[in-house]
Amino acid sequence: MLGILYGIGVGPGDPDLLTLKAVKVLKRVAHVFAAASSKNDYSLAHDIVREHIPSSTPVDQLAFPMTFNSEKLEDAWQANCEQVVEVLRQGKDVAFLTLGDPLTFSTFIYLMRKVRSRIPGARVSVVPGITSFQAAAACAGEPLAEGEEIVSIISGAKGGERLKDVISLSDSVVLMKAYKYLPEILSEVEEAGLQDSCCFISRCGLEGEVIERDFDKLLQMERPNYLSLMLIKRRGLESTVRSRSSLESMEGQLVGNPADVPAPVKPACRDRLRVVGIPEPAVAMGFKEKAAQA
Repeated sequence: MLGILYGIGVGPGDPDLLTLKAVKVLKRVAHVFAAASSKNDYSLAHDIVREHIPSSTPVDQLAFPMTFNSEKLEDAWQANCEQVVEVLRQGKDVAFLTLGDPLTFSTFIYLMRKVRSRIPGARVSVVPGITSFQAAAACAGEPLAEGEEIVSIISGAKGGERLKDVISLSDSVVLMKAYKYLPEILSEVEEAGLQDSCCFISRCGLEGEVIERDFDKLLQMERPNYLSLMLIKRRGLESTVRSRSSLESMEGQLVGNPADVPAPVKPACRDRLRVVGIPEPAVAMGFKEKAAQA
């Protein structure tokens, strides 16, 4: 009988965000495979879950090249598939580790398809993980959506060209992999007039975390870490909306009868309160009438 292939999302990087189900599966599978770049022998996904894998469980890294060359990618996927299939045919359950969620911009998607193509009867189970954009929104305190708002999730691996396609149709945009072509992405943001509506987050929950809303500082930023993304809110970032709401509330208090303006003074002193400033013309007439009565 074939073993089960588990796709396990290990979250965005913070080990504390690993799910309980992921831990349970890791403790019982017979073999663990971890995604890694072909340029190094280190796997962040493996590092996140290392303490939850029994010492007796073998762990192998599967190298995936960081390229858009279809031939190189196909060769890598096929070679990795063969390693996994070999263990599954021994009747052993296998776990494949991937950052974030297994079905969201993940190498697991390609591995799953290859395994199912190689073994039509393959059993696959997916353990969802917290995505990088969910964690980033939490770190930055920026809501992704509310009410009937539309959220678009796109990749910035080839630049910000896709931003043009979705920004007019979306209330919020998550631009993943905003590292290699950050200048091009910022150019598209500026062209859309959203300089004050974007938040850049890098290495969320890890050492060296960066949360930047200042567009001028983003323009000066050198090539950021691979674990970087951008949140764009068409109606404005939460901090901007909150500040604007507070300002409008203050302005609302100043328009009307000066006697109604809250002030940190004793009631007996309220008659001597004077508003200093340059009021709107319509309101100024009201102030002049009050001054004449005084």
